[in-house]
Parts: sequence; structure tokens; C-alpha cells
Amino acid sequence: MNDRRTSNIPSARWLPAVAAAGVLGTVVIAGVALGSGGGSAPTPAAQVALTESTFPLLTVPESIPEATATVATTAPINKTTLDRTLSKGLAGNDVALVQERLSELGFVPGPADGIYGDQTIKAVWAYQKLVLEEPSSSPSGRVTPEMWDAMQDPFVIQPRRPNATPDHTEVYLPEQVLAVFHDDVPVMITHMSSGTGEEWCEEVTISPGEYNNPDPDGEPLVRGECGVSLTPGGVFSYDRQIEGVRQSSLGGMWNPNYFNYGIAIHGALNVPLQPASHGCIRIPLNISEDLQDIVGVGDQVYVWDGVQEPEFYGSPPPRFNWIDPDYETTTTVGSTTTTEPESTTTVEPVASTSPPTATTSPPATTSPPPATTTTVPETTTTVPETTTTEPSGDGG
Repeated sequence: MNDRRTSNIPSARWLPAVAAAGVLGTVVIAGVALGSGGGSAPTPAAQVALTESTFPLLTVPESIPEATATVATTAPINKTTLDRTLSKGLAGNDVALVQERLSELGFVPGPADGIYGDQTIKAVWAYQKLVLEEPSSSPSGRVTPEMWDAMQDPFVIQPRRPNATPDHTEVYLPEQVLAVFHDDVPVMITHMSSGTGEEWCEEVTISPGEYNNPDPDGEPLVRGECGVSLTPGGVFSYDRQIEGVRQSSLGGMWNPNYFNYGIAIHGALNVPLQPASHGCIRIPLNISEDLQDIVGVGDQVYVWDGVQEPEFYGSPPPRFNWIDPDYETTTTVGSTTTTEPESTTTVEPVASTSPPTATTSPPATTSPPPATTTTVPETTTTVPETTTTEPSGDGG
């Protein structure tokens, strides 16, 4: 796990703020970690109003670079041509050339082995969404001869915030793309999947040492929680990294990199085209270990929601979970199954994403997520090439 630069880069974590010029008002943020007041248990929708003048404002840059920049050159551009459209399952030298060019630009198609597999498809998705501005829900994952011709033009991917920390991450929710920059050079651009915006209630398992189960030597905590699957826009910084498999109130995570309380960028088996998480940012599992090698505690994380610039929001906390009032534990004794209500008598919102007490990581666990039994139907369904074929079931 990479834990560099923790002493020489100031923290970029600001408190929530609204930076709209000439607008006065309040920011309404849900969550019990900020306190609820009163003597009765707050409801899941408990809110705390914070005046704009309470917190420092962040400034949106006057000029925001485009996603790409043309590279001036007098050297001749020697292009190759495709005599076919490249798609899943094809192989050849033309596939290897596309993989090499994607890697040069900062995308992650995997090794240039000439095989058009799932990792190459996801890299093409990211390219089509970020560079070609195709809708995030419908990139083809194919490379046409025309697309390949334009891909060979002299250009680079550039950050929207070149004034950030030298190493920083940019998350584009509308495009469902994540980019990591080192000194304004992209070192990882990947397809991702963020929060759905939907409310949910389910049984969660919380690993020892995780939020709401702080004892690293304890047992996994199982209980019913409800939440809202939101990924807030704003300006944050990485404050904790953990290697291996984790279970949290937001679901299963591989190699999580936390930047907004319990919200993390982490590896996942299922990273579909549409938002699918409980608020975290999923990236393909096979590149999640590489992410921990290129980001570190203190690096800034900018999250664009497509509505306002990140600085408009400051660093808002997520929507915290609350205890599911209808959750019931099931205990099996021999052949008799009894259902018992959870012992909690009041409905308490749960700060499932409350901040850690230190930036040091608790010992990582290598225990896999709880096993589930799935009945496989006898019939076989053909999966279209433009959808991911990875198994589902992970949270985050």
C-alpha cells in the first residue's frame, strides 16, 4: 500500500461550503455525525442546516481546460489504417496497435497482446465517453477505422484542475470516468461506476477495524441498515488506504482508497455502464491494486457531478446510513428457525461513513465476502458485446 507524502502535502479537506457569488443561504446536509440536537431519536431524514458564512469558500478557476489538448508538432504523422471494425474477441496486430495507443494516452487496456478482451473494451468505453463525448450509458466498445484514424492525431488528455496537488484524481460522474494525474500527465484513465441515487435497506456485514466496527481484533458485525446511494460532488483528499478485501456498511470493497468518510475508490467485480454502487466509486478489479501504487494519502480528489463545479460544494459529507427499523435477525437452531426482532428499540441514524481517528490503516483482512448460494438456470443467455459479463453482487 502506498502511504507517501503524508507529511509534506497539506490536507485538502475543507468543510462544506457554497461558493456561488452573490448567493446567500444555507447548505442542508444529512447525517448524524454532525449532531442532531433534541432529546428524541432523529429520523432517517434528520438534517443539519449550516450557514454559508460558517466555512471558507473555494474558488472555481477562471479558465477550465478541455479534456484534450492538441500537441504542436512539425514531424510527419505516420498513420496506419484499419480494414475492419475491432470488437470483442478479435485478435491481431491491429488490436495491439490500438492497445498501445490507448496506453500512451493514459487509458488502461491491459498488455498489448493483440487480444480484444474485457479490459480493452473498458478502456475503449472510457475513451469514447471522455474524448468522443459519447453518452456514458451507450459507448459501443468498438473501434471503427474512422475512430482509429482520429485516435492517431497528436493530442493528450489533460486535467481540469492543473492547479491541484501534483498527484491528484479527477472523477467525472456524468461521463462515469476516473483519471489520475501526476504533474498533469494522466497515469490512469478508467471506466467506473458510482452511486445510483436510490434509497436501499439491506443486511450489511462490517469487517473488524472498519467504520462502526472499530476493533481490528473483533468479529464481523452483521445488522440491517438503510441508506441513499449518493456520490457527492466536491473537493476531497485521500485519508486512508487498505489492501485486500473489506466489507463495510456500503458493501464489499477490494483495495479501498477512502476520500470522503466511508466513500472510497475501490476494485469491484461488477463495473457496469450505468451507476450501480451505494456511493463508492467502482473501478475494474484487475487495476485496483495499481491504483494504490499511484495515489497516496493527501492527494486531492475532485468529483464533478455535472451540475456545479466541485469547489461550489466544498467537501460535503455523504448521506449517512441509518439502522433499518424493520430488520429482523434469523436464528436457526437444529431444524427450527425462529425470527427475532433486532434488540434496538429506537431508530438511530448510523454514521456509517464517520471519519477515521487517524490516517493509519487498520490491519487488512483477507477474508472474502460472505458466500452466497445462487441457483443457475439450465438455459443459457447470450450477453450482448456492449455489456460487461463480470459477475455481480459486490456493493460499495
